[in-house]
Amino acid sequence: MCHSKVQHETTVKDVRLCEGCELPIEKVHVKSGKSAFCPRCGTRLYRGGKPSLSGNLAVAVTCLLLFVPSHFFDFISIRLFGMMISATLPEGVVALYQEGFVFLSGLILFCSSIAPFIVCSAVVCAHLAMKLRKFHVFRASLYLIQHLKHWVMIDVFLVSVAVSCFKLQDYSDIYVGKGLFGLILLQLFTVLLLTRVNVQTYWEAWQPESRLRLKSKSVHCTNCHLSQPEQDQCQRCDNPLHHRKPRSLQRTAAYLVAASVAIFPANLIPISVLLTKGQRLEDTIFSGVASLVNNGMTGIAIIIFVASIVVPVAKILGLAYLLLAIRYKRRAYHRHRMMIYFVVKWIGKWSMMDLFVISIMMTLVDRGQILDFTPGYGAVAFGTVVILTMLAADSLDPRYIWQNYKEPSDRKKFIHE
Repeated sequence: MCHSKVQHETTVKDVRLCEGCELPIEKVHVKSGKSAFCPRCGTRLYRGGKPSLSGNLAVAVTCLLLFVPSHFFDFISIRLFGMMISATLPEGVVALYQEGFVFLSGLILFCSSIAPFIVCSAVVCAHLAMKLRKFHVFRASLYLIQHLKHWVMIDVFLVSVAVSCFKLQDYSDIYVGKGLFGLILLQLFTVLLLTRVNVQTYWEAWQPESRLRLKSKSVHCTNCHLSQPEQDQCQRCDNPLHHRKPRSLQRTAAYLVAASVAIFPANLIPISVLLTKGQRLEDTIFSGVASLVNNGMTGIAIIIFVASIVVPVAKILGLAYLLLAIRYKRRAYHRHRMMIYFVVKWIGKWSMMDLFVISIMMTLVDRGQILDFTPGYGAVAFGTVVILTMLAADSLDPRYIWQNYKEPSDRKKFIHE
């Protein structure tokens, strides 16, 4: 079977192109709860069973309702010098904004609140648009779901709450608030929603592939996931069609160079400043990890070290390796490079943990008291690194990894998991 085109009309309806490597894959029946993966690059093609779209709507509405208790009820309180200080999620954002760290406050608000709210709202809007047959609203809703789901970081925020509690346990008594239970429930339902929602399923409900006359399949739409003949625009969603994302490698390289520059001030400039007992303690990421180890918090130190030092450096090195391998047209270890791409995409958001910890500490450690906490400008550089590395991973088209791959003759057509 040719990799770039399927010519036989009798079998074309049973074939789709892998969005990760453009390999033609024969469609097979997959049991509910299982998924079909590309045998060459490992990209997930589709899930088995017939997911209920009404179930997706119910989960999305539940998530929207949980935004009230999770964001506006106290999720944690501490007793500091005889005073009870409570924290809600927006208070940390407001505290950063009032201190002049507008960029950090906007980044934290987007990742912890705006992105998950937009994704949940987009699911609801997609259902309304499908019922009312509003094409542009439907397409915009699914576009938001597909491109913002990687920026939903409620799980990272919850881990950051635990890290903050360990940091504060030597200074104060800690009390769990109702908002924390709301955050946990919101996280559980958000994960459920993200695992259930499939953009391709919604486009199939809008216009099934069986209603389209497809004489061949030589290009795959990354927007609605319809494999179709060579043309300028997708037959179903009107999205421009390309075998590779335009200027993908150039954008990835630009983001990567900028991130490589920003990572030096992120590690050399203090990321936080703590005033305690008349002393001003400035901590870089490295010194903060060392301080945690000296205080007997080795487990927390390892988490911070991995999330704030290992992960950003690994993302930069991993993406640089992929760009160099593509540039010099390496002909071996394609599957290994694809695994690196998947890992880089997945671990990207966990670097936000340190910034979430800063926002929580800003809320709980009362201003003007004996114990005072404020972020340093290294946090701004670190937030820049997080954004740039995530944008670099999103802009890289994985199909470039496979453009010089020579297919074995005994290849299988599909795999299950």
